[in-house]
Amino acid sequence: MKTHQIITLTVNPSLDKSTHFSELVPEKKIRCEKPRYDAGGGGINVSKAISKLGGNSVCVFTSGGSTGGKLEELIANEGIESIVIKTKNWTRENFIAFENSTKAQYRFGFPGEEFSTEEIETILTMIKELKTTYLVLSGSLNEGLPTDFYQKIAVTSKASGIKVIVDTSGEALRKVLETGVCLIKPNIGELAKLIGTERLELPEVEKAAKSLIEKGSAEIVVVSLGENGAILVSKDQTEFIAAPKVTKKSTVGAGDSMVGGMVWALSQNKTLKEVLQWGVACGTAATMNEGTQLFKKEDVEKLFEGMQ
Repeated sequence: MKTHQIITLTVNPSLDKSTHFSELVPEKKIRCEKPRYDAGGGGINVSKAISKLGGNSVCVFTSGGSTGGKLEELIANEGIESIVIKTKNWTRENFIAFENSTKAQYRFGFPGEEFSTEEIETILTMIKELKTTYLVLSGSLNEGLPTDFYQKIAVTSKASGIKVIVDTSGEALRKVLETGVCLIKPNIGELAKLIGTERLELPEVEKAAKSLIEKGSAEIVVVSLGENGAILVSKDQTEFIAAPKVTKKSTVGAGDSMVGGMVWALSQNKTLKEVLQWGVACGTAATMNEGTQLFKKEDVEKLFEGMQ
């Protein structure tokens, strides 16, 4: 079987619909502009980001119903190699709306439908059979999936020498850290929860990340600081990159763009400092665009050059 450099898994993808409207008024019919449709979900966005940078990945995702069909069409149109796992229940939708009068953004996310026992086994078997250097487990879990779902995948993948990168939150993240992975990307609030404290101040982030590394939870911890940038911590290195100042239009997909930039940089054998720079550049560039279209490559390259 062919060995791929990067595979992303999205068990809970979404068909993202975004639009504009003039003003939000209770009890009044809100007239919306023509919607834009984008393929959404953590791993899908990571694959889209890698593709925009000129890289290649295999995007593995579930798909059901007419929403799943539209999702498949959108991914195919982007020229991304994919493996589709068909499900009985429909793929979920998300809705993003921009209020023109206030420039406010409203994001409505819906839960993913439950999988059957057979569908869960199909996903686990599919991933176990694939060969790759990097496996990205990104996004939320569907209703009914056990919190150790990503952990099960990480165990079998690590046994095959695969470098596992995880971008999720809550108990699913906590469980996978019991196994230990290559890289995680919590925000500062999530990092605080992982080490059992209510909050962390910026000077405490490095020590907190180091504690996870010393426990074997992850080899690399990248802590997202939002508009302030990010900190990368490994056993022997700590890097901080400030986020460039840009005009922000939307934060949708910024975190996934950051992961995509970092995974692409790792696959290109970049230094850890460059990995973080590419990640911050991609995440920041994504905020310069509306909806879930992620970033423009030229914006990323310009931001990256500014960091040198």
